[in-house]
Formats: sequence, structure tokens, C-alpha cells
Amino acid sequence: MKKEELKELSTQDLRDRLAQMEKDYLQLKINHSISPLDNPSKITKDRKNIARVKTELRQRELNNK
Repeated sequence: MKKEELKELSTQDLRDRLAQMEKDYLQLKINHSISPLDNPSKITKDRKNIARVKTELRQRELNNK
């Protein structure tokens, strides 16, 4: 996801998406520990996308105070 796409979403949508992304990321890590993934760089990409969503949520939180 790009930063511009995140800014268009509502705060609740971002929270929902974050919960789903973290769930998928955890499952991906578990699967990778059992048997190697075809594309292990997906773990890094997912982690960075989670960080982007968290950053956007934090910025919105600070702007509302």
C-alpha cells in the first residue's frame, strides 16, 4: 500500500485492515518456520506495510489532540 492510499481510508478501516494484516503476517511467519516460503521477501513487505498503517494511525491520533 502506498501512503496516498492510506490517507484516503477512514480510521476505522485502517484499524480493521491493521488487525487483518497482523493476523496474516503472524500466519505467514508460522508457515515459514514450518516450511520455507517460495518468496521470503513477502515477510519483509508485509512488516513494512504494517508499519505504514501504524504510522498513519499514530499521525491521525496526534493531529486530533
